[in-house]
Amino acid sequence: ADLTLREGGFGQLLPGADVAVVDEAHHFPDVAQGFFNISIASGQVRDLLSDIREELAATGQGGAVVDETLGGLRDGLARLADGLPAGPDTRPWQDGEASLEEPLEELAEQLDELALSLSDLSDESSALRRCRERARESATAVEKILGARNDSALRWIRRSQRGFSINLTPLDTSAQLAELLESQHCNWIFTSATLAVGDDFGHFRQRLGLVDIACRRIPSPFDFARIARLYLPAGLPEPDDPSYTASAVAAALPLIEASGGRAFMLFTSHRALRLAADVLASDRSFHYPLLVQGEAPRSRLLEQVATLPDAVLLGTATFWEGVDIRGDGLVLVVIDRLPFASPGDPLLAARLDAIRREGGNPFRDYQLPQAVLALKQGVGRLIRDYDDHGVVMICDPRIQHRSYGRVFLNSLPPMPVLHDANAAREFLHATGSFTDARRKGEAMPW
Repeated sequence: ADLTLREGGFGQLLPGADVAVVDEAHHFPDVAQGFFNISIASGQVRDLLSDIREELAATGQGGAVVDETLGGLRDGLARLADGLPAGPDTRPWQDGEASLEEPLEELAEQLDELALSLSDLSDESSALRRCRERARESATAVEKILGARNDSALRWIRRSQRGFSINLTPLDTSAQLAELLESQHCNWIFTSATLAVGDDFGHFRQRLGLVDIACRRIPSPFDFARIARLYLPAGLPEPDDPSYTASAVAAALPLIEASGGRAFMLFTSHRALRLAADVLASDRSFHYPLLVQGEAPRSRLLEQVATLPDAVLLGTATFWEGVDIRGDGLVLVVIDRLPFASPGDPLLAARLDAIRREGGNPFRDYQLPQAVLALKQGVGRLIRDYDDHGVVMICDPRIQHRSYGRVFLNSLPPMPVLHDANAAREFLHATGSFTDARRKGEAMPW
C-alpha cells in the first residue's frame, strides 16, 4: 500500500521508521502478490452504478446522456457475465478468452465514457468526482488485463453466487518488493521459523528480489533430541495409491492409542481429511473425541481441544500453522503427505511455466522449497514450550525413498528418527509417565 501511494503521489504510510520488523515473514511475498493483483468485479461495477444514481438523484443532476451511459454499462456487464465459461469457480483466462475479450473491450470504453459524462456535469459534487475516478480506475484495470502478457502474469476468472471477477496476478513481485524495501531507507528485519531450507535462505531472498541481505539461522531453544521423536513408518503404499489414506490412518491408530488421543492429524487435502474422518468414525476401537475441520469454526475446534483432554483433531491447511497448544494437550502430530502444492492451481502452473522459460528447474527452485517450508510449519505444531514432548509421524514414504527426502529431513528439528512403531509407542508411554509426574508437581527429566 505504501509503494502504491508513493507512486500515485498521494503520500506514504510508513514515514520516519528506523527499523521495520516483519514477523511470520514467510507470508510476506504471497501477501504482496495478492496486493498487486488487478481485478474487475461485477459487484465493483454494480456498486459504482448504484452510487452514481444515488448521487445524481440527491443533487438533481444527470440527463439523457448519463442515463444512456449507465444503461449501456449495465447491459455490458450482463453480456460479460453471459460469456463466462461454465465449470469450476476458478478458471484460467484461456477458457473464456474467445467469449470475453470483446465484451471486456466494450466495458472499458463504457467506463471511459461514463467518466467523461460525469466530468461534463456543470456542478460535479465531491462524491461524483470520486465516482468519476473509480470509473477511470476500473477502465484502466480492464485495459491492463486485456493487454497483459501471459509470460509475466496470470489472468484468471472467478465465479461465485454473487457475481464474478476477472483478475490479473503478477507471477513475480520481486522487483516491486525490492523497490518497496529499498525506498524506505530503514533497516528491515524478517523473522519466521520457516525462511530457510536447511541453512539456505536463497528461496526467500529470491522472492524478495534482494541478493545483498544478511541471513542468520538461530537454533531452536528446545532440546528436540530429548523431548521429541520423528516416526517414519515402513510399508505404507505410495500416496497416489487408492488405499493410501486408510493405510496411513491404520498405521497412526496404535500411536493415537499410546498417546491417549491428544493428537493432531494434518492433511494436504479436504478429500483425504474426510476419508480419514470416516475411517476413524467407523472404527469401533477408536474411542476418543473426534474434531474435524469443517464441522465447526476453527476457533471453536481449538477451544474444544483445550477443554477435551484426549481429543483428536483433523485439519488441513489452516491448521498447519498458527495453532499453539502447549503442554499435555498435544503429544502426537500425524502428517499424511508431504505438502506439495496442488498441480491443478492455475497460479502455480503459470509460475512454474515462467521458471521453466527462464531456464530454471520448477521443482527444485520452487515446489520443493515451498513444500519444505510448509512441512516445517506442520511439524512445528508439536513443540511449543520447554516442557512439551511427543512424536511427529510423517506417513508419506517419499521422505524415505526419494532423493529429495533428505532435503526435508535436513530442514526439520534434530529429532531422533524411529522406524519401528513399538519404539514410537514406548516413547509416548514414557512421556505419559512424565506427564503424570508433572501433574504431581515433580520435576520433568528434561
